[in-house]
Amino acid sequence: MHKILFTLAFIGVHLLYAQQPVLTVEQIMRDPKWMGTPPDGIRWGADGNLYFSWNPDAQPSASLYRITTSDYTPQKVDEADEETVVSHYVFDSARRRIVFERQGDIYVREWRSGKETRLTHTAAQERNPRFSRDGQSVIFQQGDDLFKLSLLGHEWVQLTHFSREGGRSEKRQGTTAAQERWLENDQLQLFQVLRERKQQDSLRKVRQDKAGPSSLKTIAIGDAILSMQQLSPDERFVTYRLTRRVNGNRNTAVPNYVTESGYTEHIPARTKVGNPLPVSHTYIYDRHRDTVYEVVTANIPGIKDLPDFWDDYPEERAKRLEADADRQVQVGQVAWNDAGTAACVVVTATDNKDRWIMRLDAETGGLHLINRQRDEAWIAGPGIGGSWGGGSLGWVDQKTVYFQSEASGYSHIYVADVYSGETRQLTTGRWEVSNLQLAADGRHFYFTANKVHPGITHFYGMPVTGGDPVQLTQLDGGNEVALSPDEQWLAIRYAYSNKPWELYMQPNKPGAKAIQVTESVTAAFKAYPWREPEVISFSNRSGDEVYARLYRPTAPKAGRPAVIFVHGAGYLQNAHYWWSQYFREYFFHNLLADLGYTVLDIDYTGSAGYGRDHRTGIYRHMGGKDLSDQVDGARLLVEQYGVNPKNIGIYGGSYGGFITLMAMFNEPDVFSAGAALRSVTDWAHYNHGYTSNILNEPFTDPIAYKRSSPIYFAEGLRGHLLMCHGMVDVNVHFQDIVRLSQRLIELGKENWELAVYPVEDHGFVEPSSWTDEYKRILKLFEQHLDN
Repeated sequence: MHKILFTLAFIGVHLLYAQQPVLTVEQIMRDPKWMGTPPDGIRWGADGNLYFSWNPDAQPSASLYRITTSDYTPQKVDEADEETVVSHYVFDSARRRIVFERQGDIYVREWRSGKETRLTHTAAQERNPRFSRDGQSVIFQQGDDLFKLSLLGHEWVQLTHFSREGGRSEKRQGTTAAQERWLENDQLQLFQVLRERKQQDSLRKVRQDKAGPSSLKTIAIGDAILSMQQLSPDERFVTYRLTRRVNGNRNTAVPNYVTESGYTEHIPARTKVGNPLPVSHTYIYDRHRDTVYEVVTANIPGIKDLPDFWDDYPEERAKRLEADADRQVQVGQVAWNDAGTAACVVVTATDNKDRWIMRLDAETGGLHLINRQRDEAWIAGPGIGGSWGGGSLGWVDQKTVYFQSEASGYSHIYVADVYSGETRQLTTGRWEVSNLQLAADGRHFYFTANKVHPGITHFYGMPVTGGDPVQLTQLDGGNEVALSPDEQWLAIRYAYSNKPWELYMQPNKPGAKAIQVTESVTAAFKAYPWREPEVISFSNRSGDEVYARLYRPTAPKAGRPAVIFVHGAGYLQNAHYWWSQYFREYFFHNLLADLGYTVLDIDYTGSAGYGRDHRTGIYRHMGGKDLSDQVDGARLLVEQYGVNPKNIGIYGGSYGGFITLMAMFNEPDVFSAGAALRSVTDWAHYNHGYTSNILNEPFTDPIAYKRSSPIYFAEGLRGHLLMCHGMVDVNVHFQDIVRLSQRLIELGKENWELAVYPVEDHGFVEPSSWTDEYKRILKLFEQHLDN
């Protein structure tokens, strides 16, 4: 009887397996609208309603939708009404009015009644409005300058007068400049209309100079890039940054072969790592004293400290110690307390090793240390910034700031007294805080954290004094939360590993139920039983815990093959419980599992979500621990999941393509076949912001570049290699793969091929390109991983 029941169950399972839709590369790589379009761009409007972009009808483009807190039914916003939707605004201190910019003009609206007043109506563009401290005026920017507009008498006052004339200007010299001057003079001699326009421009400038505010100081900035203009709450100080490019930098150009003109055209692109960086200085204009002076950085503690990597270059280190030069730094946006009695700034070293939080003495330009964060690798992490972007910094009260730091090994919340420097850590544990914000009442923090599991995010609340965070979302997976302006509601974009993002609404209360608002996936998507990949962990050879997604086949192929996928972006997380941004690859992994492959997707060393040491474990050696994690994962597949060690493949794009190349060149006994997509082949040819964090600069740290770049290891290729690259890739240039191809040719390697995609940038767009690429990848694995 038991044998009969087992046989019936076995037949039932196989009948069910046989009846499910069969995935094909053509199906999963077509226009993603086939699966449905998730809601995106979620934001709360000034009217208290929630707005988002959505495309439930698979139209050529998404539309704007709206829901209210009393009716969760999405309603499409008429195109004519879209321009009236206000989703970027600033409250006054009483939270009774908002000020915002619409189509280049400034408006004020009563928060409750919705009554709206237009303050400006000009041809120029006004932007960045905010209320003055007393709430009786609006401060805004027009062009380069700051203005103040009274809400009582509607009087305009110009607060700054930045001038492009008279400042330091870098001009090209030599025959090129002379040739351009000759051409300009020749044009003026030939064409009367040009002479007349030049004369009119000169007259206009004279009139403007005469009409200029005689009592307002002219601040000459020349050709510098002006940014971060800001007025202190007491309206005495204007802070701003001037950035000057370094002459002689050579930008790259990407050839575009498939063009409307029929001619080859060049797309302007970035410089390469190590090129001289723009130099920035921050200044203060004291309106009372009518004087301008620079923020003083020379006394920053540790500004002369050399990074430890110079120990590998003793002669150069000795020269730098003897020079005793200050390191170059950047001063960030000034953050004033509400009273205007104190200001703080984040200062970052351009070598990426230090982040200082400092109190700014606006009257002198002096800086006083509150907190120093140093990392011999590079400063970054959620809410910290560095070269990755801005970090968290705000005021809890008139003398206390909050910020995030990885001092404990994970990004957590800290508060500090700006006068004494006394610092206190508010959150702690082997988890990370992100998206930190202060509640309107100033008494609570809200933030996202992976406290439950590295691959699960929730939204939390916590008093500014500290204590146990209160979890506000309930669904395990990924929770992206937009808090309503009155802080009574959570708009949640939620997803699970096999369920794409949908919009939910929930009252801002612990234990409240989230109600699903959108249903985006199609019948075609629902027809296939998408796998929920197992999230597993294993210890790598260094004893670190590494997380991964595992896809196990129902019926393994005879050769027991496996494929390891390497995610891109370097600092990114993919072994989690929410819908992956690599959704096409997720589909492909389901297809591979259907065909009998085991698939492993590893959050290797350098991935996000696991703290500082995991993030910086690749410092000065990309292709080190991040590659050995793939090898350790392959060993895990063999020892615990029955995979044949002779039939393991690897693939990935961008950083994943780079790791694939390093695996095929350096671990030929582990990986029999690999597909490297849009790969970095030589880090000396990539961009500065990303690469210099991890490898420093090629001319200062050549050791790091030589051991991290696949082109130096190409001789080790023994397995079968497929390389795919878009020809108009402005991120990882097509030149990268061309240089490696030439190296393989010169080495006499024959077991490789290159597929090029003439109209594709770094992220492919055309379904035909995706389809062609993944058919080639599947063919590679089918031919070489089933021995």
